[in-house]
Amino acid sequence: MGRFVYWMNVSLDLRIEQTAGENGGGQWMRITETLHQEFNDRAAELTAMVQGRVVYELMESYWPQVWADPSEPQVMREYGRIWTTMPKILVSTTRTSANHNTRILADNVVSELAELRAGTDGRIGVGGATLATQLLATGLLDELLVFAHPVILGTGRPLFDDLDSPVELDLLEQQSFDQGVTMHRYAIRGALV
Repeated sequence: MGRFVYWMNVSLDLRIEQTAGENGGGQWMRITETLHQEFNDRAAELTAMVQGRVVYELMESYWPQVWADPSEPQVMREYGRIWTTMPKILVSTTRTSANHNTRILADNVVSELAELRAGTDGRIGVGGATLATQLLATGLLDELLVFAHPVILGTGRPLFDDLDSPVELDLLEQQSFDQGVTMHRYAIRGALV
């Protein structure tokens, strides 16, 4: 059985962007080459990625071109290769086509993702707060991997949408990186087995 892992850069007040349209690239993030290499190493270990439309379109507009650009740093080109070639599921009711080893899932999303999880070995990366909240609310999210940047944004898109009740976590791993960034990996208590 696979494990869904929601992976995101966050501020200390658990915001994933300060202003709409920041699209995961806010100036508040402290992503160094060392940290990006950590992203690459973890992404390369994934079996697949499941992304909501907003995250997918952000990634699609950037990473394939970076992979092919020799003027980009090697760590960026490496992630471009990983993202472009990784099997992906795009959750969208508005997209009818996608490239880069991607299939679209529009109907029966929760049951289809439950089947994917049951029939997959390894970790499946999750991108997008709406999608992650839906998986968490239905007991399908297994892990949370957050890279916390030392800033308080005070406003903006939260890591999760509102939930009906608290969700307990168990710390699995933590690590510190340069410029004060920390990584915390948690298991979600009560995830469906």
